[in-house]
Amino acid sequence: MKPIALDEVAGLDRYERERDAFRRQIIELKKRRRVSVGDAITFVFENRDTVRFQIQEMLRAEHITDLDKVRCELDCYNQLIPNPGELSSTMLIEITEQDQIRPRLVSLIGIDRAVRLEVDGLVIPAEFEAGRSTEDNLSAVQYVRFHFDGAARGRFIAGDVPIRLIIDHPNYRATTVLDDAVRAELAADLASDD
Repeated sequence: MKPIALDEVAGLDRYERERDAFRRQIIELKKRRRVSVGDAITFVFENRDTVRFQIQEMLRAEHITDLDKVRCELDCYNQLIPNPGELSSTMLIEITEQDQIRPRLVSLIGIDRAVRLEVDGLVIPAEFEAGRSTEDNLSAVQYVRFHFDGAARGRFIAGDVPIRLIIDHPNYRATTVLDDAVRAELAADLASDD
C-alpha cells in the first residue's frame, strides 16, 4: 500500500465538514479489522483508510495547520501502513482498572516474543516496533507487523484454512480464530500487493 500523500489530507475546516461521515465509515471498517485475543488484548489491523483517519484526528486534536508539522505527522503515521507481503496492526492492551495498569503491563513484559499468526500450520511471528518495551516497562499500545512468505500469503488469501492469532506468554495465553469477515478484509490487503 502506498503512503498517504500530503494532498490526501484535508485541511481542518474541510475535515470538520467531512468528519462525521468519515468517522462512521472508519468505525464500520474497523469492525472488520479488529480482533480480540483473550479478554484484554485487541489488534486493529491498519490500512490506508485507518491511517488517514488517525492522521486527520491528530491534526484536528492538536490544531496542526503548519505544512512542515503535517508532513511530520505523515512521516510518523505512514509507518503504520503495511508493506507488500505483510499485515500491520496496532495492538492495544486494555486494562480498565486504574490501579492495575502498571502491574498488569509489567506482568506482560516479553509479550513481543509471544505473538504469532498461524496459517494452516505455517507460523508468522509478530515483529514489534522497537522502543515500546524495556526490561521494566511496557507500553499499552504496540505496533506489530506480520511478514508473510509466498506460501503463507497464498494460503491466507485462498481463505480455505483457519487462521489463528495466538498469544503464548506465561501471564497471558489466548487464541482467536479470525472470522470470515476479518479474514476476507485482511486477505484483500495481502492480495492488493499483486
